[in-house]
Amino acid sequence: MLRLTNKRREEASVKRALTLENEIELIEGCRAGKDSARKELYTLYSKQMLAVCYRYTGDVDAAHDVLHDGFIKIFTHFTFRGECALSTWVTRVMVTQAIDYLRKQQRFSQLVVNEEQLPDIPDEAGIAETGGRISEEMLMAFVAELPDGCRTVFNLYVFEEKSHKEIAEILHIKEHSSTSQLHRAKCLLIKRIKEYTEYERK
Repeated sequence: MLRLTNKRREEASVKRALTLENEIELIEGCRAGKDSARKELYTLYSKQMLAVCYRYTGDVDAAHDVLHDGFIKIFTHFTFRGECALSTWVTRVMVTQAIDYLRKQQRFSQLVVNEEQLPDIPDEAGIAETGGRISEEMLMAFVAELPDGCRTVFNLYVFEEKSHKEIAEILHIKEHSSTSQLHRAKCLLIKRIKEYTEYERK
């Protein structure tokens, strides 16, 4: 049993090494501007990145536009330096591209919310319990329905794990505006999830 376990570990190590070797080859190919490497990169990440773009834009057509422009930027200026995983870097490019798109569309005009108008929200345990009742796909659809400002803050805080200070710097807003938008996003999501679950019970 021990030998079998060790063998599996060795096989896993070889698999990881091959994966790393393939990724290095892919990175070098993209740096050299090879079409085959670019095609492979697009094939590997386009579906995942389209979902990221959609989370930020809330619109399928806009998500495709952002995805296209994001990959053009990647292929034109492949600046990956290995400071993180390749997938993480590609995601960062797409997030930046999505935020630039929203900014150019002037869709951050209502980013500031009066905190006195914000209702109380349940604690984190209550949020997790409510969210656990629906599929991830449905939850992502509800996130896409959020208004542009709070959807962007929610994405940056939850998925990109940015602090409110970092979000404020990225979006050029006050830090308290970021906290307000996150609060609003949670309120809207919980309301939407409850409406959905109540409808499903009927």
